[in-house]
Amino acid sequence: MQREDALRSIDVAVLAGGLGTRIRGVLGDTPKVLAPVAGRAFLAHLLDYLARHGAQRAVLCLGHLADRVTAWLAQGDSHHAIDVVCQVEPRPLGTAGALRFVRGELRTAHVLVVNGDTFLDADLRAFVASHRLSGAEASVLCVEVEDATRFGRVEIGADGRVLRFAEKSPGPGTINAGVYLFSAAFLDRVAASDAASLERDVLERLPPGMLHAVVTRARFVDIGTPESLAAAAEVIGEGTP
Repeated sequence: MQREDALRSIDVAVLAGGLGTRIRGVLGDTPKVLAPVAGRAFLAHLLDYLARHGAQRAVLCLGHLADRVTAWLAQGDSHHAIDVVCQVEPRPLGTAGALRFVRGELRTAHVLVVNGDTFLDADLRAFVASHRLSGAEASVLCVEVEDATRFGRVEIGADGRVLRFAEKSPGPGTINAGVYLFSAAFLDRVAASDAASLERDVLERLPPGMLHAVVTRARFVDIGTPESLAAAAEVIGEGTP
């Protein structure tokens, strides 16, 4: 599999409906997914990254300030041709609720789900290949960071399966990078549930060993705080795979 073919037959769901309360003082009425990074909207970098891995179709799970995002898309800032479908939730539904709301738009046997406020420059080819070999219905891409204080840690067994999600604590660690591969059957179960948070209500409640994990050392940034948003240009600007 070539890198540019990794997502050719996989729909992508981008979770981009959050309120962005922690950086509202910096962005004002600009939705977090359109935060300016290295001269472009964050979403432009994310869509270009997905396109380089062969993505053909992305479903944007929108909510807060969705009209700003649809107006931006109409301007055609992304350099790559991805079929982008916008779905606007009627009220805040949480990350699991957003997937429930757009389930009918996700048509492929496996679906890549990404947080709309994180960027990881990993080669998704290896992630897709590992997911398929694992036989798991759900996989999470994890990254090693020097300071896991904001994120909480993922404890992974020798077989590459998640043992548990640990509480936040300072120091280096392996964290959830906000990139997932789900089978259609797994998504159906999420859609049939009343879960609000994908992380807390779904993934953290799975029995140990059900969730497959792939760990990478790639560059990672979460733009959820003013400090991390300010650092995003360095992470994204120094190149993607």
